[in-house]
Amino acid sequence: MRRNSRNRKRNSKNFSNLISYIDTKKFILFMIILFLIFLILFVCFKLGSINRSNSAFNYEISNLDTENISNSTQVSTSNEVSSNTVSDDSERVNNSTTFTIAAIGDVMCHNTQYLDAYNKSTGEYDFSYVFSDIIDYTKIPNLTIGNLETTFAGEAVGYSNYPTFNSPDNIATSLRSIGVDVLSTAGNHALDKGFSGLSRTIDVLNENLIYTTGTNKTQEDQDTILYQYVKGVKIAILSYTYGTNGISIPSDKPYCVNLIDKDLIKSHIEKAKSEDADLIICCMHWGVEYQETPNSEQRELADFLFQNGVDIVLGNHPHTLQPMEKRTVTLEDGSTKDGFIIYALGNFMADQSDVDTRSSIILKLTITKHEDNHILIDDASYTPIYMYKNTSASTHKFKILDMQKTISNYEKGIDTSIGKSMYNTLKSQLTRINDILGT
Repeated sequence: MRRNSRNRKRNSKNFSNLISYIDTKKFILFMIILFLIFLILFVCFKLGSINRSNSAFNYEISNLDTENISNSTQVSTSNEVSSNTVSDDSERVNNSTTFTIAAIGDVMCHNTQYLDAYNKSTGEYDFSYVFSDIIDYTKIPNLTIGNLETTFAGEAVGYSNYPTFNSPDNIATSLRSIGVDVLSTAGNHALDKGFSGLSRTIDVLNENLIYTTGTNKTQEDQDTILYQYVKGVKIAILSYTYGTNGISIPSDKPYCVNLIDKDLIKSHIEKAKSEDADLIICCMHWGVEYQETPNSEQRELADFLFQNGVDIVLGNHPHTLQPMEKRTVTLEDGSTKDGFIIYALGNFMADQSDVDTRSSIILKLTITKHEDNHILIDDASYTPIYMYKNTSASTHKFKILDMQKTISNYEKGIDTSIGKSMYNTLKSQLTRINDILGT
């Protein structure tokens, strides 16, 4: 009986101890769970704060990127691509900004060139291979301008050579792919295929996002200034030609080609200034073919352009290089400004026989708009190029060479495919270019 009593007491004590032990474990477990809950809540709170912070940061970056894109995108007004609207102040810059402009010479296409670009298996034309060596010099600058010496009147009209040019549309596509933004279309070949050819040329270029200046489908187009915006700087681009190779301008469409007429030029310059252009570029189709020096008319017109407010003059038509110069222009009010002119850029792509018509340059201008809106032309440099024709090749014979790189590669034995004769030609042409333009 006593044993049972002791056993009951001992069992009761053991049971109490077990209950106490279990309660302690529950308590500890409860505390652990509570701690974990607080830890999870704390971590979630911190992560939420970080995400909110990142969202704000990303928003700021997004806004910054949008602003940068807005400032670097070329927003233009032209004949077909967009309407004649002046940018609002948000697209302008109020502090100093530096940008680059590239300029190339005549874009021509002889029958040898478009036959070389034709792919019999596809029935298509592709000129992209011509530009592979020089693409960086035209694509990297903020704005690239060229001069068109052919038309895109369409295959139905028939592709043709000198004296009345009509070329495959793919030239426009290839030019855009290497970064060409604007083509001056006021030239002596503008009406080679009549007004319909002129109109279709504008359409083809616009479809390829290349803006045109100098030829027009309507009177309103002629009265419209082409603007390009580079980092917020508003650039007006004008274009004029001495004539159209004796082809009469349609009497009912006198506006279709901008001729070199001082009254017309001055009216366009004044309009550009009244619409707050920061920089005015004028493309001039002038001079005497195959002459390496400007004539008296070119020099007189250059003075006229600078005195009336043009900042940069890009000359073409002679098919060979002519000198360039930077000058300080004194205006009527006694103020001064920078001016730059190259009288002729020569041929960019062509298949003319004279060796002097095969060498040219890609011009690069570095320009700064300062806080007081004053424009300075900081630097003018150039890359010598040569239209190479590999007569031993069955196709893809043509290639625009970076002359200095090609000479260097030949001398180092990296690429001797051009041969000794062409190497010597490139050396002599490089000397000629430096003699005309300076180093």
